[in-house]
Amino acid sequence: MSSDNEEQHRLFEYSEPVFPQRVKGWFRSLKWWLMFLTLGVYYVTPWLRWDRGTSLPDQAVLVDLANARLYFFWIEVWPHEFYFIAGLLIMAGLGLFLFTSALGRVWCGYACPQTVWTDLFILVERWVEGDRNARIRLLRAKWDFAKLRKRLTKWTLWMLISISTGGAWVFYFADAPTLLVDLVTGNAAFVAYGTIAVMAVVTFIFGGFMREQICTYMCPWPRIQAAMMDEHSLTVSYRAWRGEPRGKKGKAEGDCIDCMACVNVCPQGIDIRDGQQVECITCALCIDACDEIMERIGKPRGLIDYCALSDEESEREGKDVIPVWKHILRLRNIIYVSIWSIIGIALVVMLFIRSDFGVSIRPERNPRFVTLSDGTIRNAYDLRLSNQTGDPRSFHISVKADDPLRLELQGQNVLSIVVPADKTIHQRAYLFAKQGYGASEAESSSVRFWIEEIASGERTSVDTVFSGDTR
Repeated sequence: MSSDNEEQHRLFEYSEPVFPQRVKGWFRSLKWWLMFLTLGVYYVTPWLRWDRGTSLPDQAVLVDLANARLYFFWIEVWPHEFYFIAGLLIMAGLGLFLFTSALGRVWCGYACPQTVWTDLFILVERWVEGDRNARIRLLRAKWDFAKLRKRLTKWTLWMLISISTGGAWVFYFADAPTLLVDLVTGNAAFVAYGTIAVMAVVTFIFGGFMREQICTYMCPWPRIQAAMMDEHSLTVSYRAWRGEPRGKKGKAEGDCIDCMACVNVCPQGIDIRDGQQVECITCALCIDACDEIMERIGKPRGLIDYCALSDEESEREGKDVIPVWKHILRLRNIIYVSIWSIIGIALVVMLFIRSDFGVSIRPERNPRFVTLSDGTIRNAYDLRLSNQTGDPRSFHISVKADDPLRLELQGQNVLSIVVPADKTIHQRAYLFAKQGYGASEAESSSVRFWIEEIASGERTSVDTVFSGDTR
């Protein structure tokens, strides 16, 4: 029994926490700027205002689930226009393919929400507990008042960030100022509190305790990216031909002095000198760390850098390598950009040519027609009118057919309908014809409904059928 326990102990080992060391450099500065930009956009956007008139919400970006609308500044997307959302999602996917093909996991290293919030959590952790060595000493120290104080301070700040993250998320789905008051006074819906709680817990755990595990084990992109990259993709690499054989300063034959700076700053805790690894998120912090060491010892920068595998042989022999722009402007990337641009242009064109009112007419199928006591044939239709503007609009309804038909609107004395601003109304319409009008039950007579916006004179038509009697 004891031998089995020993074998299980050898097979299982808890992962060591990763404490990245503080580093300065161009890529670290770029990550700081992108972190503050993305967090600023996320937290500030729900509070931006956009005047759409008195009858529509004035929140610039709003997902109005109650009314099935998506507002984005001057753009309003209705449920039947979901193709806009689908198109944007396709463009986002193609953009991810493009950046990965050109620069590896650049999305993961700079703009992924997991990376952004992890950077913020590490910033707080370093501010409270110190840099890498101090945090390692604190981890190994026994629990005392100082350790408990630092841990509680750090966790409290993490939780405040997590709660604000969940709070910012719900503000996208309701008027932000109103919802904030309701949240503070306890009058908000339970789903709002529940969403904030779930988002807060997830952010707290993912950003604080499962940083590298999320990127390595839970995210599928590290496995998918292999299909997006080839030998011409630029990605963070160690120039082994230049750095090896490594050794301590003054004893190394290569440029690498085995200082471990690249390992100490890595948020994934890997050694880039071991080659390409699934854990690497291409954050490029190891480039900053290595360049700083190279400057100190009087060696050229770029021992760790963005490189393409196809350039390795040329670099070894001291020959000219392919320019960076040629690595980026390859056929695959050009195809990605072309498809991305075509979809984007198509969405813009559809956005400008779309009508600001929608019409659908569906004939009643059960029964298809009714014969009244005087022999008149009646067909019923479900008419749906959508007003996609901020003002009420009046529409006149008429019908055109081969033979005269009489049109009536249920509950209306006239053939006009007023549709409130940004609303859809349902109206029952009836068509009447004399006995004998129409074809057999297997066929139907064509009918065209005309809908005219009274103020502007804009017209649209919908073709449907009229079912009749053969007697």
